[in-house]
Amino acid sequence: QVQLVESGGGLVQAGGSLTLFCAVSGSIFSIDTMGWYRRAPGKQRELVASITSGGSSNYANSVKGRFTISRDNAKHTVYLQMSSLKPEDTAEYCCSARITTPQPGGVLVEYDAWGKGTQVTVSS
Repeated sequence: QVQLVESGGGLVQAGGSLTLFCAVSGSIFSIDTMGWYRRAPGKQRELVASITSGGSSNYANSVKGRFTISRDNAKHTVYLQMSSLKPEDTAEYCCSARITTPQPGGVLVEYDAWGKGTQVTVSS
C-alpha cells in the first residue's frame, strides 16, 4: 500500500511564509505527476500547483509568483513553498500523486493517491 503524509501547515500572518511537505511511502514502482490541492470552507477543491517527474510545473493563477512547487524524486517527496500569504489562501491543503505500484504476478497498477491534508490558516 502507498501512503501520502503531509506536514508543515499552521497559522501564519498575512504576508508570511510556510512550506508544506508531502512524503510518499510504500510499494512504489514510479511516481508521475505530483500536485497540491486545496479546499477552503464552502468552496470546491482546486488545484494549486503540480509538477511532473521531469520537473515541469503548473500553477493556479491565484498563486503564481507566490508559491513554488518542487520535488525530490529520490525521497519521493513534494514541497510547496508559499510566500506572501493572503487570508484567501486559508484552506486544507492536500497532496496527490500518480503512483504506479507493483502487484502480485508482476502487474503494474497506476492510480491517483491522496494524503489526508494539512490545514493552512492565514490571519489578516
